[in-house]
Amino acid sequence: MSEPRPPVLDLDKTDDAPPSLLPEGSGRFWSARRVPAGVVALLLLVGAGVLLYDIAAVRAHRPAMHWRRALAQQLAERPLDNTWVLAGAGVAAALGLWLIVLAVTPGLRDLLPMRRPHPDVRAGLRREAAAQVLRDRAMEVSGVRAVRVRMRRKRADVRAVSHFRDLDEVHADLDAVLADAVRGLGVSRPPALSVRVRRPARKG
Repeated sequence: MSEPRPPVLDLDKTDDAPPSLLPEGSGRFWSARRVPAGVVALLLLVGAGVLLYDIAAVRAHRPAMHWRRALAQQLAERPLDNTWVLAGAGVAAALGLWLIVLAVTPGLRDLLPMRRPHPDVRAGLRREAAAQVLRDRAMEVSGVRAVRVRMRRKRADVRAVSHFRDLDEVHADLDAVLADAVRGLGVSRPPALSVRVRRPARKG
């Protein structure tokens, strides 16, 4: 029986790839983060538009909007140690920190970079696909009844249930089979294996 090939994401050229898949120094794929960027741009556009309209209205000898007069009054009267002022500053700082984290982190943690046979070609393997490959290979080991695989970015946790054979023998076979399966995934940073084998839970 031929070994199932894991599904991969193939990109012909990095120059033609979308921004979210361009290579970075860390080797991971970078997310374009279009939703946060779009939300921030929309809020800034609306805020700037309303403010410019209000300024233009004042220049045309019309009264300023009520919200701007109320906001200016509150900022002038409330002390800096006021609860609402501190809460607003905390929210603004948290949002700013969140945007900074989004800007400096790659994202796309579900996509594992694969080895690059050519500098202009990149490919990625989704973690659930890698976990499925390891599970299928583990089920081929004699004595294994059930397998649960949790694929992390740096480690693969494998939990197997064996209903016959010595547990140490099953564990050794799983170590060998899964080590070969991890090499076959072709990821640039092969995850470390954590394998545990137990007997089925007794009923009653």
